[in-house]
Formats: sequence, structure tokens, C-alpha cells
Amino acid sequence: MRKLAFFTGAFSLGIFLAQYLLPLKWLLPGAFVCLGLGWGSFYLPWEVRRRSVIICAALSLALGWNWLYVRQVQGPMEAMADTEGPAVMTLCGYAEETDYGARAAVKLEGFSHGRAMFYGDLSLLELEPGQTVSARVKFQSAARVRDTDITNFTSKGVFLLAYGRETAIYGPGTMGALRWWPARLGRAAAEKMGELYQGGTAGFLTAILTGDKSGLTEQDGIALSEAGLYHMMAVSGMHCGFLLALVTLAAGRHRRRLTAVAAIPALAFYALLTGGSPSVVRACIMLALLVAAPLFHRDSDPVTSLTAALFLILLNNPFAAAAVSLQLSFAAMAGLLWLTPRLMAILTGEKRRGRVFRVLAASFSTTMGALVFTTPLTAWYFGILVLVSPLSNLLCLWAAGLVFMLGLLSVAAGFLYVPLGKAAALVPEVLSAYILRAAHLLSRIPGHALYYTNPYLKYWLVYANLLFITAYFLKSRTRRKYAAAALLAAGMLAATVKLGQWRCQADLDAFVLDVGQGQCVLLSSEGRFALVDCGSGNSWISAGDAAADHLASLGCRQLDYLILTHYDRDHVSGIAALAERLDIAAVLAPETGGGEEREAALCAAEAAAVSAEFVKEVRKISLGGAELTVYPPVGEGGGNEEGLAVLAAVGELDLLVTGDMDRMTERQLLAAYRLPDLEILIAGHHGSRYSTSEELLEALQPETACVSVGSNSYGHPSEEVLERLARQGCVVWRTDLHGTVHLSLNREK
Repeated sequence: MRKLAFFTGAFSLGIFLAQYLLPLKWLLPGAFVCLGLGWGSFYLPWEVRRRSVIICAALSLALGWNWLYVRQVQGPMEAMADTEGPAVMTLCGYAEETDYGARAAVKLEGFSHGRAMFYGDLSLLELEPGQTVSARVKFQSAARVRDTDITNFTSKGVFLLAYGRETAIYGPGTMGALRWWPARLGRAAAEKMGELYQGGTAGFLTAILTGDKSGLTEQDGIALSEAGLYHMMAVSGMHCGFLLALVTLAAGRHRRRLTAVAAIPALAFYALLTGGSPSVVRACIMLALLVAAPLFHRDSDPVTSLTAALFLILLNNPFAAAAVSLQLSFAAMAGLLWLTPRLMAILTGEKRRGRVFRVLAASFSTTMGALVFTTPLTAWYFGILVLVSPLSNLLCLWAAGLVFMLGLLSVAAGFLYVPLGKAAALVPEVLSAYILRAAHLLSRIPGHALYYTNPYLKYWLVYANLLFITAYFLKSRTRRKYAAAALLAAGMLAATVKLGQWRCQADLDAFVLDVGQGQCVLLSSEGRFALVDCGSGNSWISAGDAAADHLASLGCRQLDYLILTHYDRDHVSGIAALAERLDIAAVLAPETGGGEEREAALCAAEAAAVSAEFVKEVRKISLGGAELTVYPPVGEGGGNEEGLAVLAAVGELDLLVTGDMDRMTERQLLAAYRLPDLEILIAGHHGSRYSTSEELLEALQPETACVSVGSNSYGHPSEEVLERLARQGCVVWRTDLHGTVHLSLNREK
């Protein structure tokens, strides 16, 4: 079995090298080099030779396979990018709603491998998997969107984005075929859960059983994430383990062969039911290999099973190596296999321990084992370190297992007889409410999580890892070395948190947060905080979470002022998430402008127990050692023209935010109020050529300009604005190039 582990592990390593380090032109030569090294290994001693040949052969196969996959699968589809024409597509699953219609993964006629993502209107939601869509579409690469390299599509085998240009024609296709039954059953199960369960528990049950989080409320999603419990929603090894436990109970604990015969098809069907995500496929393959070992009179080997599962996933699609879910899943399993048994042995020692102690030790060891390799990944991808994870997992994982198993049984019972299903749903509903309530309470504990918006936290993470690595390699076998490492890490963590808060010691600190195509400006002075706007036009970015992360890193527990310049989505979309995570003392906003976004913003404020105050005249606000002046709307015609302007002043130093005002409204602002010369200007309308006019720049003479901008199709920031700022002699900072911009203003002493 270990020979297989060497081969599959080396193959997986080769794929990761091809995806992250080696240019495409090096793959084929690299494959031949590895092959040559394998032949050269025959001159080595037998024990070394055997492993070297296996590893070199696997690396050669991996590099060659990645090159061939790009050439035969991705390449032909990429060649269609930036073209427009008729296309016939087959739906691979149910469509999901987007901000501008709906989208669905499809198979393009003429391509045997690889998929595309089709974007159409809301009628797409009514289609069944297997139906055909005929339409004229505009193709775009799924690997590079607006000059940004992305992997969230290609890691799922999607290599083209297809945007519908006219009304599509739908056909029956093969929607009644057997291959689409798992997807249809998944949809039927979700509908049945909506019938059996009420409120938030229906969305929670659907998420924990199928991985579909669309029914989960934003408040519950935030609470689960902040409490370190969001992994329950990512269908993975834990869920497959619950399913295996259910099958084992049904087959009998000691009937290993019967369990294997029943579990393997059950796991395969569950993988299809949940959409075949890498984490589920990995878990199903691994568990299937483990339970199948007795059928072939072999011992189970978790390491071989883990690497074999990774091999099969990457063989199907090498680009899956970049999937965040796959990396987190395998990192967690590696920690569980390597660290958890060692931690358990250290905690329990040689003495006989009580049952309660062993349960607590097992829970702690399992949590820490899963966290040791996933923590760097969550820091990189999500920017969060949840400190209450051990406690939240101890309180809720047992309940999650029961919810999964009993929820699955209740849905099955509901298909047979609805009243029976509702009776069986009582216990899962109570347990789901318990988990959600626990998540909300844990997420409200001060210091429950730390965020990598604190720039020093990444250094602490390296320091903590070095401490425990050093303790591991020390010759002493006592537990004291780990206790000492833990105390040193905890002490340095406390210092790191304080350093993150003390980095804002200026009379006025301004953060222009990187929220993509949107605006969110954080102002801090003497421990008081104001936020000017909180939104993003990019659906994959949560401006509210970004703002809350920064505020938490600065030690803020209550936002003193939230000021909305106007109600465009890219300025207000994050308010609900912000209000869920942070108390807001006051909201200032314009009275007019906006439509649905205005109602959503005001409702979010009311949900946070604060009513918006409409600014109709000049309003001066004290913010620590700084003063904010909020100017009422001066223009007419729309939300941009009827927005607020905000001037932050400390001594003779000033910063101005004009929202999305156009040049005509800027002139009216200059005519209506006596504005001072500026040190900092937040460029209007994300660098649009219709804002940040020559008149404004000549009148206010700003020294520094910040452009809050992200991926967009408007051409922001425009070359005209950048040229105007250059002529003015402004130092220009852009969030799309420089990330979050931190500027400090100190009055002259």
C-alpha cells in the first residue's frame, strides 16, 4: 500500500508544481527530465532505487498530464474567448440566481471535456439538468476576468464564461436521463426540507446536508463563520463520516464486509447528490478505500487512501489543485492523521483518565489537528484566526452529527409520509436552533477572532509555528515543552493584538479600504471611529466584513458614525454585514435618491436598532481630536448629484470625500461652501472622467489623491483623471494596485 502512497503523493506534488510554480513551456521538458532521473535511479542501491523510480515516474506523469490537459481541454476552449456566435449548450445542473439574472454550468456542443458557465435571464431557473440552451453568446476566458487571474472557475473544470446576447431557445435534451437523477433528487430533498422545517433551520439543514448555502440567512452565515463553525456547511469528510456512521449502525458494528458493500454505493451516490465537489469526492474515495480493504483482505491505510483520493481528483482535472475547498480539506485530514493521535497521547499520558477527560481531550486534539495546517490557508484566503474554534467545536460538533443523520432520516421519512417526516424533524430542528444560537453567542464574545488586517499577526503565526516545531524536535518527552510553547505563543499574541491597535496613534488616521469596485473610508481619532460609505459593486467582496475586520483589529467595539454619501450599491451593500458584526451608534445619510438599495440600507440600519438621520444642513461632528463636517446635497437629478460630502479636519490638515459627485455638482459644492486647501482627496466616483474636475483640483490644491477602485467594466480610473491629478502634482494611491491605503494626519505641535 505504501508504494501506492509514494506514487500518488508524488503525482499530486507534480500537479501542484505545474499549477503554481512551473510555466507551461517547462512542463514537457520537465516531464522528460524526471523520466531521465528515473532511469538514472537504476544505478542506486535497491532500497533507494525502488522509491526513486516510483517518485520520478509519478512526477513525469504529472507534468506530462498537466501539459496534455491544457493542450487538449483548456486550450481549445480558451481559443473561443473574446468571440461571439451561436452556441448549443446542455445544462449540467440547476441554475442559480445572480444580481442580473441567472447562471448555470453547461456542456458546450463540440467539446467532450471541460465546461462553461452560461449567464442568462431568470427563465434559466425554470430549467432541468440535461435540457439544452441555444443562444447567441459572447465568450470570455474563465481563467482571466478583466485582467485578473482567477481560479474559482477553472478549479471546477469551467474554462469559458458565456454571456447570452439574445433570447435563448430551450429544448428538452436528455433531462430524463439517469445521469441527472442525483441532481434532481438533491433539488427534491431541498424542497422537502423547506416543507418540513421552518425559518432559518430549513436553510441550515439544506446547507449541512447538501452544501447548498443559498437558503442560509446572512446573519446566520456570519455568526457561523465568526464562531469557526462554517466548515459544517462545506460538505466534506465530516459529513461523509456521519453518513458512514449511519450505514455502520444500520449494517451492524462488527459486520465489516456488509458495511463496505452498503457504504461504497451510498458514498458514491452522496458525492453525486452534492455536486461532486473536490472535498466530497476526496472524502468518499478515502472512506471507500478504507472500508473496502477487508473485501480484499488488506489492512486499511489512511495515508494511502488520502493520497489516492487526491490522485484521482487531480487526474480528472489538474486545475482542481487550486480549489480552496480541496486545499483546506486535505490540509485538515493531514493534520488529523499526523497530529491528532500525538496530541491525544500527550494529553492523556500513561495514566488512566476519566471518560469526561478523554472526551474533552479527543475533541481538543481533533480540533487542533484539523487547524494546524488549515490555519495558514484560512489566513491567506479569508484573513481570519478564530480563537473560539476549540470551544465552538466542542459545543456543536456532536450536535452537527446528529443533525446530519437525523435530518437525512427525516427527509427520507417525509418522502414516504409527510406527517412522519415532520415528527422526525423535531429533534434536528431543536439541535439546529441550538447550533445557530451557540454560533451567535460565541461570535459576540470580545476577542473571539483575530483578523489579518492587523499586519503583525502574520509574523506571530510564523513565530508560533516555529515555537511548536522546535518543541516537537526537542529531545525531552515531557508535556512541559508544549505548555511552555503555548504560554510563549499566547503572550506574544496578546502583544501582537495590542501592537495592531497602537499602530493608529496619529491625530487622524484614514484607511481607504480595498473593497474592489466600491468605497469604504475608515476614519479614526483618539479611539473614536467613523465610516464613510460601506459597499462594493463586486459580488464576491463583502465590504461590511472588510470594514468590520479592520475595526476589530483597531480595538473598536462600537462604530460612532456611519455616513452614507448616497445609496448606490457600491457604497451601501455592506451595511447589513457590518451591522450584524458591530454596534453602530449613529447613521447619517441623504434623504433622497436611491431605490431598492436605499430601502435595504435603511432597513439594515433599523435592524441594528439605529435610525438614519437625514442631513439637510451642514452638520459638524467631533471625532476624538478631529472634526468632521458633513455637507448636505447641493445638486439635483439623481443619487450621485444628491449625495453628501464629508470633510475631515485635524488642525490645518484636511481630507475630503465627495462620493460619486460629477463635475457640475463639484462646482456647486465649491460655490456653496468655503472649502480649505486639502492634504488628501478621495477621488470622486472611483476615478470616473466625469468627476475630480480641473476646477475642483485648482480650487482645493490636494497633495495626495486616493482612488477606491476594483475590477470594473467602466474604465475606472480613467486616464483623463490620472492625467489631471499628475498635472496637479498629486501623489496617487489606488486600492486596485496598492490594496488598503493607510494615511496619517498629525497637526503641527
